[in-house]
Amino acid sequence: MAAIASCRGMRMSNGTLNSEPDLASIPMAQGGLARLAIERLESAGVPVAPILSRVGLTSELVADPEKRLSVRSQIALLDEAATALNDDCLGFTLARDHDPRALGPLYYVMASSRTLGDALKRLARYSKVTNEALVFGCREGNSLTITLSYSGVPRHRDRHQVEFCMFAAIRICRELTGQRLVPHHFSIAHHRSGNVAEMVRYVGTNVQFGADKDEFALNLGSGELPLTHADNYLNDFLLKYCEAALAGTREDSSQLRTRVENAISSLLPHGRVVAGDIARNLGMSERTLGRKLADEGLNFTEILQQMRRDLAVRYLDDRKLHVSKIAWLLGFRDVSAFTHAFKRWTGKAPSQMRTAGVA
Repeated sequence: MAAIASCRGMRMSNGTLNSEPDLASIPMAQGGLARLAIERLESAGVPVAPILSRVGLTSELVADPEKRLSVRSQIALLDEAATALNDDCLGFTLARDHDPRALGPLYYVMASSRTLGDALKRLARYSKVTNEALVFGCREGNSLTITLSYSGVPRHRDRHQVEFCMFAAIRICRELTGQRLVPHHFSIAHHRSGNVAEMVRYVGTNVQFGADKDEFALNLGSGELPLTHADNYLNDFLLKYCEAALAGTREDSSQLRTRVENAISSLLPHGRVVAGDIARNLGMSERTLGRKLADEGLNFTEILQQMRRDLAVRYLDDRKLHVSKIAWLLGFRDVSAFTHAFKRWTGKAPSQMRTAGVA
């Protein structure tokens, strides 16, 4: 789906900035989602220029559909926009309200396909044309399952882009088939403590946050549903266009740090994050992982602790989230272990950070 984001420097465990990634490793996007967010800001009368400046973008860059934006900038823009609009569910809001045709060729190659299964296979193959960080999957087993993962961007730093993609995907499935499809399950990897009743009503089933994966599953027979705008001639033409566009995208050049972070994300709440498991997940031995990280001036413990620190600050900003829950989400055995670690990271107790309103 459409998406966008910023090239913020990575922070080391001592809080200092690490060097920016090489330009060739920065996933880029066409900027459609960024433009949707800006339209929402402008319609609400919120000054856009200061927000763009804070995330390293300009109005000229975002307004030009021929220019591509870094996915990290888009993620940062969505975070800023959500705060300015006081809409903590901005990704969902945009997915519910936007015109899917704004997605451009990706939407049309899906809409002109013969069946929903064909459309979802097009999504899985060509989403990279729109956003190099998004990896959609479509698999058939006991159900038709649509998955979403990230390449080259730390998954734990994003909420709104993921939510846009997930809710927009189910919306498009419904619009293309003319049926209100209800998933067997609908799961999102990051945690939410607020009221998600509107999301649940929209999906038609429970929306599980804090899950192991970003995915939803439909009845297996859904893949054979015919599409209301199927057009074989148009689809053949668009497939050629999309294949040419896909050939122009870059191969996955994810930095090792990002790959490690994304492998860690789903394991944190379970308290079972060990280097050996992460190494196996990445297809290498623990010794090889350690050597490769060392070659980049990193180590596994540093990455894990920085992730925990970043997420702790984010979670503490959510006043509905009890400190004991935050400790569990970060994989600590108890609150005291979390408190001790947080003091080591920031010099303050979690309660002090919350009281100061810094988090």
